[in-house]
Amino acid sequence: MLVQQDRSTNTTSKKHKLSDHFSDNHHHHQQNLGFSKWLSSINLIKLAAISILTFTIAALFFFLHSATSDDSSPTFFCFKSHSNKNHHFPLHFPKPNFNSIKPISDKSSPYSSFTSDRWIVVSVSDYPSDPLRKLVRTKGWQVLAVGNSKTPSDWSLKGAIFLSLEDQANLGFRVLDHLPYDSYVRKSAGYLFAIQHGAKMIFDGDDRGEIIGGDLSKHFDLKLSNVDVMQERILQYNRKNANRSVVNPYVHFGQRSVWPRGLPLENVGEVWHEEFYNLVFGGMQYVQQGLSNGLPDVDSFFYFTRKLGSESFDIRFDGHAPKVALPQGVMVPLNSFNTLFHYNAFWGLMLPVSVSSMASDVLRGYWAQRILWEVGGNVVVYPPTLYREDKIEAYPFVEEKDLHVNVGRLIKFLVSWRSDKGKLFEKIVDLSFSMAKEGFWTEQDVKFTVAWLEDLLAVGYSQPRLKAVAVGEAGTTISHADLKEFVPQKLPSVHLGVEESEMVNYEIGNLVRWKKNFGNIVLIMFVSGSVEGTSLEWRLLYGRIFKTVVILSEKANEDLAVEQASLDEVYKYLPKIFDRFTTAEGFLFLQDNTVLNYWNLHQADKSKLWITNKVPQSWITVPTNVKDSMWFSKQADMVKKVVSTMPVHFQVTYKASSTSKHTLAICNSEVFYVPRRFVGDFVDLVGLVGNFKMHHKVAIPMFFMAMDLPQQFDFVFSKMVYKPEVLSANSSNSYSAQVPAIYPWTVSNEVEFLELIRLMAAGDPLLMELV
Repeated sequence: MLVQQDRSTNTTSKKHKLSDHFSDNHHHHQQNLGFSKWLSSINLIKLAAISILTFTIAALFFFLHSATSDDSSPTFFCFKSHSNKNHHFPLHFPKPNFNSIKPISDKSSPYSSFTSDRWIVVSVSDYPSDPLRKLVRTKGWQVLAVGNSKTPSDWSLKGAIFLSLEDQANLGFRVLDHLPYDSYVRKSAGYLFAIQHGAKMIFDGDDRGEIIGGDLSKHFDLKLSNVDVMQERILQYNRKNANRSVVNPYVHFGQRSVWPRGLPLENVGEVWHEEFYNLVFGGMQYVQQGLSNGLPDVDSFFYFTRKLGSESFDIRFDGHAPKVALPQGVMVPLNSFNTLFHYNAFWGLMLPVSVSSMASDVLRGYWAQRILWEVGGNVVVYPPTLYREDKIEAYPFVEEKDLHVNVGRLIKFLVSWRSDKGKLFEKIVDLSFSMAKEGFWTEQDVKFTVAWLEDLLAVGYSQPRLKAVAVGEAGTTISHADLKEFVPQKLPSVHLGVEESEMVNYEIGNLVRWKKNFGNIVLIMFVSGSVEGTSLEWRLLYGRIFKTVVILSEKANEDLAVEQASLDEVYKYLPKIFDRFTTAEGFLFLQDNTVLNYWNLHQADKSKLWITNKVPQSWITVPTNVKDSMWFSKQADMVKKVVSTMPVHFQVTYKASSTSKHTLAICNSEVFYVPRRFVGDFVDLVGLVGNFKMHHKVAIPMFFMAMDLPQQFDFVFSKMVYKPEVLSANSSNSYSAQVPAIYPWTVSNEVEFLELIRLMAAGDPLLMELV
């Protein structure tokens, strides 16, 4: 059984093969919305129950098969952890002499005299990607691309330094004797090269991540020694629960039902936020872990339970949530594609070579965090710094065996581990040896650790001093003044990807099918009233079905993620949203005075335009030659000017769609749909309108008539309830669950929203769970 992932197998030998599609990438794919807030909060118990059952079945399969399956078996869940002790070959504790390391200088490469403080290190297995081309333009940072045996021999990219296998062989590093030829873990040679050439900060990245805004300095803290940073107080998870040793940082940033690769599966159900955070100084954050929108760092179990066919993930985190630090005794999964290392943590860049590639950076992260406590440093997790597009490829679950089987035990071991060694590098060797004894990696990584540390000294790295800290203790009592409350958002999440299951009832099955149908469509909603009382409710209602819900209003509200746009010319704002969701299948626009019965839309053709042209009260034509219709005349004059500038294909279609030269099509445009294939046309037409003050009610029907002939539209809205004369209070007599939409309907507060939910439950019974 396979799961969608992006990173191939690592090996314990240079001659072992990796999966065909390798790079410094990780995995897995989907979108921003599934059961959304509804699933994240009110139905959290159901999610937890289903997740627990899934993992219980997984564990059962594991225990049933582990006795009879060998490590080479491709069968799902049939894998073993390393043995706790190495009985076959006795381990020998290495005794390196770190005081007699000869320097290694770069004398032969074209970059021998080049130095830079800031480096971005990536692994490349194919020709330069578009994100990598953008990455080299990151101001103030030098990109270093590390090749492997799969990298094209003619690889080059202006602005990047490229280290081929031949270039690496000439560097003279000891670690090269331990690195497999076909693996991304060859980045270890790249880290040493960067340090050799003056690095003070290394961003561990990959060739698929696009920096949000294109500037790393806007996301991470680069200067930890200045006065402002040393005085800054940042949030830190508290140590109130002495038994807690690992956290899921995604909860803090709004995604309760998503978990990072490397989080022990037994901790997946821990979705509650902190009651209070501690406040600490921000100057010791030597490792800074960023989050990734789009395709975050998730594991194969997440894919197995959340993926619907070949759809892509587009998961979003709260970009306004404050960064959060980890105290000593508490860990978090770290990765190798979105992590910033400061000089005092450069020793922690080493990627182990005796475990699978899917586990290498996660094991490195936990190993490094434990040593980080010895120098008084900590890890800080940051809001989204990258956007990673979902690339769908299939790899076996077995590549994560070192994570799913061993990581929980590893964390417990690391938290309890102690060493009496007097210097940092001696403690690092001691820990690596202890991890080999416990079976978390092999003696190969013990030897690799020694080679790595010797190379660090050889390229001029100075090991940090140990701090006199009581590692593992909860610390002194925190006063109330040093506590801070922060309640994370509950952002729309992803659905539980189960369509056929005895434990999923008929209603949930319907919800999953609707989600599968509309899960890659973006809903753009204009709220005309107060967004404070309704925007979250609309997201709660429609976020369960659509890819995401973008809320527009006359006034922006940053706290509620509401964007500003004028309803009169809202169409001019839509191209910005189209450009934001380039993988969306289509875009559905909806005003808040119209109720959408999504369960009646699933038969509509998502490749066609949808609008209310078959609803006489909504789509009308008015004469433009009447003297007292000044507004209509002005709008018609603008339409005439725009049509005259249209390319021939738009102009011909528009004139074929028009009933008369002396009439103007008006559509209130409360609801309409633009499929992906017409997005470019829509954007071009918006450009033709330019600075004209053409009203939304005029522009939208003009666009639709220019994009396609009306007879080619899908008539999904032809049976909607449309009664513009009903201006009084909402009435159950006006609502019907058998039609695609209802106009008008006003929701201005929570009470009116609850009443609407009760009525809509006739078509979607699960909505009653929200009441």
